[in-house]
Amino acid sequence: MKHISTQELVALMQDAVDRSATFPVWPQGEAPGAIASPVVFQLEEKLTGPSAFDRSVTGVRSPQITVYAPQNPNGVGILVTPGGSYRRVVLDKEGSALAPFFNARGYTLFVMTYRLPGDGHTEGANAPLADVQRAMRTLRARAREWQLAPDRLGVMGFSAGGHAAASLGTRYAEKVSPVLDDIDVLSARPAFMALVYPVITMRKEIDHPGSRHELIGDSPAEQQIHHYSLEERADSNTPPTFLLHAVDDPAVKVENSVVLFTALRRLGVPVEMHLFEQGAHGFGIRDAQGLPAALWPELMMNWIETKV
Repeated sequence: MKHISTQELVALMQDAVDRSATFPVWPQGEAPGAIASPVVFQLEEKLTGPSAFDRSVTGVRSPQITVYAPQNPNGVGILVTPGGSYRRVVLDKEGSALAPFFNARGYTLFVMTYRLPGDGHTEGANAPLADVQRAMRTLRARAREWQLAPDRLGVMGFSAGGHAAASLGTRYAEKVSPVLDDIDVLSARPAFMALVYPVITMRKEIDHPGSRHELIGDSPAEQQIHHYSLEERADSNTPPTFLLHAVDDPAVKVENSVVLFTALRRLGVPVEMHLFEQGAHGFGIRDAQGLPAALWPELMMNWIETKV
């Protein structure tokens, strides 16, 4: 992938956003479990940088999916769960910025917002999982609209969104919300997982304190720690997994990817991991420019093509 300037990337993001379409994850807009939550939705401009495409949101009550469709679909769709420490969801850095590169190779991206575990929803810490399960089932039900194969839908998650994505991959069959309609009967299992500097474990030595606090509080029971430590929830049916992390990540320790890699390898689940010496945390596409890690979209797409 050639080096791309911030200016060029913003222009590509503008084009992607102009061509995108958005629809609600839940049929009535607001998630059923949001009825218990006091939070108010807020759009935060320029949170991750100085451009118009550095947006994030807090107080999500009505999760949405933004579709970035390619001119020539390859039949593979990817549900994207961006990061934000489980305190917010970023829209562009780990969302619209991906579209030009993945669309160019035929991938259809579905970048979603999801409710946050500390926002008082009925499902509590399972609110993000309820949303990603519903999102995957909805994409499966409507796959033909985007010229996609229902069995070729994967998930890509970043940071805390990596925890949401890996929760889908390891807990796809767990009942965390009531059945509303025929869509909720479909499988929520993704065909593959692609996890970028993901939060995986709640084990104290290597956890991400912010995400852990939002999910299970500051004095969780052992059962809660186990339940949300996804390296402990994986089994032989966990989808093939691609892991990507920078060794110098100061926020989400690289050991999060390593423990999941080790668990999946032991289980015989196909797994590939790329660890880059430099990149820090949250590099996405823009902040990886000029580093070896800038190659990551190519590496990931090459891998996906061997799996679906």
